[in-house]
Amino acid sequence: MTRPGAGLNGGPGTGAEDGPRQLPRGGLLLPVTVNLALGVPATIPLYCAWWLMSEYLPMDCRTTEDMARPGLTDCNHHTLDHAFPVMVLLAVTGLLMLLLILVVDVLRPLGRGDRLRTWLGTALLIPVPFAALMVLA
Repeated sequence: MTRPGAGLNGGPGTGAEDGPRQLPRGGLLLPVTVNLALGVPATIPLYCAWWLMSEYLPMDCRTTEDMARPGLTDCNHHTLDHAFPVMVLLAVTGLLMLLLILVVDVLRPLGRGDRLRTWLGTALLIPVPFAALMVLA
């Protein structure tokens, strides 16, 4: 027995009026793998940021002229020499990584119809390779 109005040609009541149902794509394997792989080049800006926070910021001096002032004990000439190139490297690689993460974790899933929540949630795994290298060092 058929329901009233349920025709064979896709009429009302057949469920064909909504078009084919698409299930959300995905699983966690691809987003986890991609974001862990993004973490490998992300070690460069993360290491630069770590170096600046652990070596440059705790110093008492910021220029070579400050080294001649009495009472400053935590001044390192090599750290002062390397600070500017590290800052530039951090800015350039950090911007490139942010653009790469935007493309991979936001624009690509939106374009393919993947769940954005899954991709952004697994983006938290990007620092894992850096943390692993810091533990091993």
